[in-house]
This record gives sequence, structure tokens and C-alpha cells, in this order.
Amino acid sequence: MNADEQGSHDARQYIKFLAAGQEFAADIMDIREIRGWTDTTALPHSADYVRGVINLRGTVLPVIDLKSRLGMGKTEPTSSHVIMVVSSGSRLFGVLVDAVLDILTVSSGDIQPVPDTGHETANEYMDGIAVLDGKMVTLLGMEKLTGAANELAAA
Repeated sequence: MNADEQGSHDARQYIKFLAAGQEFAADIMDIREIRGWTDTTALPHSADYVRGVINLRGTVLPVIDLKSRLGMGKTEPTSSHVIMVVSSGSRLFGVLVDAVLDILTVSSGDIQPVPDTGHETANEYMDGIAVLDGKMVTLLGMEKLTGAANELAAA
């Protein structure tokens, strides 16, 4: 098998989305659905990045503000924002983003490791950086991103 054939066998699909003016992507297998913005009900004593909860067909779904989770400020949602419903372990979470852009097919050869920036917190949610057509897209690990919220919800 040559390198091109090998590259096509280790390719994965990602959903590309926009948050805080930057392009991010997440493994398509972690995304269950994409919904329009819905106002949330605040939860007392929750983390700053948790917007609150919504009712998803009878299930209480916590919604995480991705911009806030990444330390880039708080999102002021409008009707154009979307909530990606993400599966993390056995739980579902909503992740508030500016917009969903595209579906990408990324081979492992297109993924670079996250550079050491000296700020571990920011890097802990990243699976790598995909370089596609000269543009960089940050690959986020949804289970890593929702991990602390998952622990809080289980408590």
C-alpha cells in the first residue's frame, strides 16, 4: 500500500465550526445534532462557561459556551448562533458556537501536534491542528472539553 492509499484509510471526518472568530473542528462521531439557539435556564453555582440548560425532547441538556470555555470571553447569542449536541461518555451536552461551517475529511498526515504555548489549560482541549489548503483549523476533543462539566453534572 502506498502513502496515498494509507492516507485515505486513516482519514476521519470533522464538523468545522466558528467560535470567537476562529475555525475549530470536532470529530463528526461526537456530534449528535445541530440546533438553532434556544434561550437557556441558568443553573445556580455552575461554572462560568455553563450557559444553563435547555429541554431537548424531555432531556435536560447543559449548554457550554465554547468561547467562554476557551477563555475568550462570553458569547452574546443571537438567532444565528447554534447549539451542537455533543455526546461525551454516556451524557449529552450542548456546545454554543457562532456557526457550523462545513464537514472536513482530514488524514492523520494533515494533523500537527498542538504547539507548547506554556499555557496547559488552553492546550488540554485540543487534539491537534489540521493544516488544510494553507489554513489552520484547531481540532477540539469534545470529551476533553466537556470533561470537567461532566464531573460536575455527575456530582
